[in-house]
Amino acid sequence: MLSRLSRLPRPAALAVCAVPALALLLIAAFAPLPFVLAQPGLTADVLGAKDGKSVITITGAPTRGTTGQLRMTTIVATGPSQEVGLPDLVGNWFRTDRAVMPKEAVYPAGDSDKEIEAHNLEEMAKSQSTAAQAALGFLHKDPRQVKVDLNLADVGGPSAGLLFSLGIVDKLDGDGSGGDLTGGRSVAGTGTIDANGAVGAVGGVALKTQAAKRDGATVFLVPKAECSDARSELPEGLRLIPVTSLTDAVSSLRELNRGGKVPSC
Repeated sequence: MLSRLSRLPRPAALAVCAVPALALLLIAAFAPLPFVLAQPGLTADVLGAKDGKSVITITGAPTRGTTGQLRMTTIVATGPSQEVGLPDLVGNWFRTDRAVMPKEAVYPAGDSDKEIEAHNLEEMAKSQSTAAQAALGFLHKDPRQVKVDLNLADVGGPSAGLLFSLGIVDKLDGDGSGGDLTGGRSVAGTGTIDANGAVGAVGGVALKTQAAKRDGATVFLVPKAECSDARSELPEGLRLIPVTSLTDAVSSLRELNRGGKVPSC
């Protein structure tokens, strides 16, 4: 092939070489690629109600009325079986309200859509249970006496753990001095939580800050390890507060209410 091409005039040789390259480009343009497209999702106030039922219901201890909001945040991604091609990537790559993410970073490999949905709902149920443990431990409440029911099981994943814990703390103790933990603000955030109150990273925070701002939040609690991601597309007027634990988050909100010094990203 090379010897034949070498005898062709240069324009003809280039044309012949361009045919397989063009074919490869056409294949790439229409072939599915291992990516998902994500965008800001819903937010939900854990101090509010869903379908007429309080998101957080506590029995076995007196609770307090609250003002302000604690909004958990989400992203929406294309499904694991949905094909994403090169035109989709090109069309969304430079949009600030979209993200192109490796599929394996969002979904477990090899699972069906139904299996992944079931897994995500299971993770949310575990997250709610752990959030209750963390909040009751923080407040030194006996979990055998104080029961917490969380009514938001149809939103998948573990990333609302921190906000659930804060909601429980606000309903039981507020800011510890008779006021609201939120100070009457709309506070949003994200982060997993373990039973000891440690906050973990979740991903997609740049999109979640946009969802928070869209729905009226002025403060966003972000896992400290994800500060740089949160700053990358931060909406104007949204204040970032980095946290590593439930104690961090409560302390920062209390300081914010007192007009004290609050950490920033």
